Amino acid sequence: MAAVKSSSTIQENKKLALNLCPVSYVMERIGGYWKPFILYYLAKEEKRYSELRREIPAVTEKMLIQHLKELEADGIIVRKAKPVVPPHVTYCLSDSGKGLIPVIEAMAQWAIKENRHTIKPSQWYRPIR
Repeated sequence: MAAVKSSSTIQENKKLALNLCPVSYVMERIGGYWKPFILYYLAKEEKRYSELRREIPAVTEKMLIQHLKELEADGIIVRKAKPVVPPHVTYCLSDSGKGLIPVIEAMAQWAIKENRHTIKPSQWYRPIR
């Protein structure tokens, strides 16, 4: 990832927004194109990297790895590596990430309600709980 100049006006404004609006803080952590997919699938159960790749076939390897690292750095997911050959790595939600399950569920329900003519939830949506 590219280094971010911490003293720029944009970065200062971003910090201010994150402090003033809790929703901005959440979106900074879980926003992005692939993070909601990752969280949705990990909310159901612990998964290996290859299982996530199968669940989200359109994501590139680079983006999946990048988002997993970001979510881990933010304390939302936990990476568990077993010292075996071949490597056995699994991902699961941290306690903090588990706190997001109601938020993810609410977002899914809202999307279904708002797009009831274009989204067919029966084809892909399975409630988390």
